[in-house]
Amino acid sequence: MADQPCGFLVLDKPAGLTSHGCVARVRRAYGLRRVGHGGTLDPAVTGVLPLALGPATRLLPYLVGDKHYEGTIQLGLCTDTDDLSGTVLERHPLPPLPHDALERALAPFRGSILQVPPQVSAVHVQGERAYARARRGEALSLPPRAVTITQLELRRWEPATGRLQLEVQCSAGTYIRSLARDLGTALGCGGALAELRRTGALGFDLAQAMPLEALEQPPLPPLLNPLAALGHLPRRQLAPGELEGWRCGRSLEGQADWPPGQPVAVLGPDGNLVGMALACAADRLQPKLVFDALG
Repeated sequence: MADQPCGFLVLDKPAGLTSHGCVARVRRAYGLRRVGHGGTLDPAVTGVLPLALGPATRLLPYLVGDKHYEGTIQLGLCTDTDDLSGTVLERHPLPPLPHDALERALAPFRGSILQVPPQVSAVHVQGERAYARARRGEALSLPPRAVTITQLELRRWEPATGRLQLEVQCSAGTYIRSLARDLGTALGCGGALAELRRTGALGFDLAQAMPLEALEQPPLPPLLNPLAALGHLPRRQLAPGELEGWRCGRSLEGQADWPPGQPVAVLGPDGNLVGMALACAADRLQPKLVFDALG
């Protein structure tokens, strides 16, 4: 791991570019093939796009999955994509919507809910992305999925334009477009997502994000230490005599209060990350990911 870039880069993704396009730009800038992103953003969506470079790509499954968004919903219409990029299917007049009525309408969407993904989404349907089938004109019946909306706050309401602004914290797999659609249905007037900005993902936020233009001239942005993304996990630092055994895949002594299956970040004697382990029976740690493995 020491002889190649390894860490995280957080981009402030601009509108009009796909997440895959951002990955391609980072690959070219850093001269790396191994670059992965932590959660796709639609082309129109801006904001936090965490990228893992080099061996850090193998750490993505261990990061916290919650996402944070600031979004604007347009009430009074429905589209085939559940946002304003699609074709308008219906228009409806807005009912009287005082602030307390909007708060009551938002309440059922907080907590654990079932949500149907948009027709134009990346959900797999019989081995193919839903958006590919929808764009061929197929009407899809997508099953609802369990998601969790931890925070859902009304920040602004503009009755004259029918637009409301929300702040959302949610689990991975939550579609804010579906939330816009379903809120509009609950209010009886339809709704579609007008604007969306991701303000946090996988433990990273906008304060750490770099503009895409930072890749265009030296020096390149320094990568964030992999440990910066693993602060939510317990750590086990190796004694000097344990490092070789770890690199050979030997188990380690753990702690009695770590439940079986608990991921643990393993640090070398110098304090740098050397891999990941899982707690198992008899207070042992089983190597799950070993950087610079021997043999």
